[in-house]
Amino acid sequence: MRIEQDIKLDFKDVLIRPKRSTLTSRSEVDISRDYVFPHSRKTYHGIPVIAANMDTTGTFEMARALARHELSVALHKHYGEAELLDFFAAPPAGGSTFYSMGITAPDFGKFRRVMEASGEAGGAIENVCIDVANGYTKAFIRFIHRFRAEFPSITLMAGNVVTGEMTEELILDGVDIVKVGIGPGSVCTTRKVAGVGYPQLSAIIECADAAHGLRGLICADGGCTSPGDLAKAFGAGADFVMLGGMLAGHDESNSEIVEINGERKMRFYGMSSREAMNKYAGGVADYRASEGKEVLLDYRGPVENTLQDILGGVRSACTYVGARKLKELSKRTTFVRVTQQLNEVFGAA
Repeated sequence: MRIEQDIKLDFKDVLIRPKRSTLTSRSEVDISRDYVFPHSRKTYHGIPVIAANMDTTGTFEMARALARHELSVALHKHYGEAELLDFFAAPPAGGSTFYSMGITAPDFGKFRRVMEASGEAGGAIENVCIDVANGYTKAFIRFIHRFRAEFPSITLMAGNVVTGEMTEELILDGVDIVKVGIGPGSVCTTRKVAGVGYPQLSAIIECADAAHGLRGLICADGGCTSPGDLAKAFGAGADFVMLGGMLAGHDESNSEIVEINGERKMRFYGMSSREAMNKYAGGVADYRASEGKEVLLDYRGPVENTLQDILGGVRSACTYVGARKLKELSKRTTFVRVTQQLNEVFGAA
């Protein structure tokens, strides 16, 4: 047993210090990014925000809505083969959609079939997210090797991890974008159930440093509760930011609407929750515990207005530090540690 004494930070522990700026309007800020992925060698242009591969955010409807703004979606794992084939035969223009999968033999078989059929139909799967809760296992690494050997030209995002050394290993093993985050999500209970995790801001800083040294990229997955948190994630070095709860509760979430005391609510739950496992796996296996929870969110209508708030907040952060482009934000970010984020004497914002 050992204890690391240096302090690890979360989004709530810091603010971005303002700096001199020549910008006069948020409209002058370009929040798109251009990347060349290190292994697939494919290029990317868009706004690097990705809807999480949860079944209330990683939907076909969300992909179509976000693509209009050049944002991306990681589809959830539970769509059927026919549905996926129809989608990838004619994917929405303007955004990048990730096919999501686990690391079992049935997962790989399903992907091969959809990949082959979509190609025959004139479509293509160009981006894949290999998603596991624990990215530190040998089985996960073996699967990465197998997948990359068979599909060298696919852009591959994989995780989740929270440390620099594992980020480096995944990039060396063929991953283009390492997904970073264990336990920060709003409906994830891993930190409570297992006692495992890592403060998300420090995870982003350390993993971004490791990835960029190898020309790899990272996606900060989880923990954002406001547009300011996205700004902090990008300022800390994240290349992409993945959102779950901030995009849930909308028409595009394809989730059940319930009415409570005259107010409309939508269900939102973690994909390791009892609710998700009852829905997709016949219940919680007797060797494990649920590591997620279900909540009811206020119904928020179309996702369009929420996107404006999110993207406007990131643009605003850039103006405060003089970053004319999003790629300049990390170079112009200085974090100051704080004990209080907001003054809520007259109620929460």
